[in-house]
Amino acid sequence: MTDNYFSNTLINWYKANKRDLPWRNTKDPYKIWISEIILQQTKVSQGLPYYHKFIANFPNVKALAKANEEKVLKTWQGLGYYSRARNMHSAAKYIAFELNGVFPSTFEEIKKLKGVGDYTAAAISSFCFKEKKPVLDGNVYRLLSRFFGIETPIDSSQGKKEFYEILSQLIPDKNPDLFNQSIMEFGALQCKPKSPNCPSCTWENKCEAFAKKKTHILPIKSKKKKQRIRYFNYIVYKHEKNLYIQKRIKKDIWQNMYEFPLLETENEITKLPEKNFNGGFLKSIKKFKHLLSHQKIYATFWEININSSLKNKNQYKVVNLENINEFPFPKIVENYIKNDL
Repeated sequence: MTDNYFSNTLINWYKANKRDLPWRNTKDPYKIWISEIILQQTKVSQGLPYYHKFIANFPNVKALAKANEEKVLKTWQGLGYYSRARNMHSAAKYIAFELNGVFPSTFEEIKKLKGVGDYTAAAISSFCFKEKKPVLDGNVYRLLSRFFGIETPIDSSQGKKEFYEILSQLIPDKNPDLFNQSIMEFGALQCKPKSPNCPSCTWENKCEAFAKKKTHILPIKSKKKKQRIRYFNYIVYKHEKNLYIQKRIKKDIWQNMYEFPLLETENEITKLPEKNFNGGFLKSIKKFKHLLSHQKIYATFWEININSSLKNKNQYKVVNLENINEFPFPKIVENYIKNDL
């Protein structure tokens, strides 16, 4: 099998089967960058409405750079991995104010943007500027490992090097952008993680994993991070139509987003300590579970009615119930507000 055969077959499949997505109808590096950041750890079906919302709110890099962080986080709310939004906002400021609003046009320069790694830089530089840089995302790892029968773990340094070398040989000098789009789309639509569409695959008789009945095994990962279990107790103080919220300044995934006063405990508690009532009385208790990639959060929302303002209210922001949706909240808090508040 020649490299040209692989790329030509892939591109022909793509032309016949590709999805019509808005970022594929532009060469604007800003819009493609936005799409690539949104689609990290996110399915296209989930990311598409966020892409439209982002472009509507921030149509160009200067608009994003000039926006305040709260608006950026609010627009991102619900997507998770909020460091993506913060990094994107920081990179937009760098492009707007340090690069005079001109988006960098080479792999090496794009990679200097905060939050941009090899994959994203390769995608943008190839899609927008036809730079011959192979893209390696989960879809590509899966396709290559199955097609060539590679059992080297994809999360090992050896695996990353091996897959990159193979892909570097396969990517054509002509139309590297089209090749990259094609191989990613093939992995997303045809060579899916579960139940790959092998019977209709153009490479059924050439795929090592199919021949050896290993499609359910490949690709192989060697590392599995232990899931951390956490117990959050959100104290929802209500005084007439006012609520008390605070900005999470701790450097973690929810940094600079808002939440209710929080008491984190080692185990689930059935009774709130008396000191947390602030002279009020318990109205109701609501429980939620939130799954993150490496964390499982059990959250209890303790609704406390208070007869007067909190004595230590200066450490909180007092918000009228009607305006609560103006602030960016983590998904678990957003769900509580939407369904139970």
